[in-house]
Amino acid sequence: MDALAPPSLSPLCRLEVTVGPPIELGRVADGVRRIIPITGGTVTGVERAEGTLSGVVLPGGADFQVLRSDTLTELEARYAVETEDGERIWVTNLGIRTGEAQDIAALVRGESVPHDRIYFRCTPRMQSSGPRWGWLAGRILVGTGRRTPDAVHLDISWSTDD
Repeated sequence: MDALAPPSLSPLCRLEVTVGPPIELGRVADGVRRIIPITGGTVTGVERAEGTLSGVVLPGGADFQVLRSDTLTELEARYAVETEDGERIWVTNLGIRTGEAQDIAALVRGESVPHDRIYFRCTPRMQSSGPRWGWLAGRILVGTGRRTPDAVHLDISWSTDD
């Protein structure tokens, strides 16, 4: 059987998502639940033939987190982006964040942790309300993240294989 080649990835954009104080829901059946309000942010695109995806993160979204253990957090962020050309994009971003228990605890307390000590990967899905960015709904996106006390920094790439 011939092996399938892994997909090629190409940079799409960097998101700097600002966040508010967490809303702690406490321990439930599947872990400790938290809601992190999304207050805004920026999108800085990489110039490419398809265009440059740049704009702002609109306030009003949230990151719904489940701390499954002392070392694993599952993330589900839902928010909207408005591009420089006025299109709006709905983002649903699933991710995981893992690290040593003391590093995850520090992040939960709102402290800085060196990004190389935390594994933070995500798979955003984007749906546009306009024609320029509609093609994003048909692509697999992957991201690498870093959490700081008041923001989430995401470098997003897309699978360029057709």
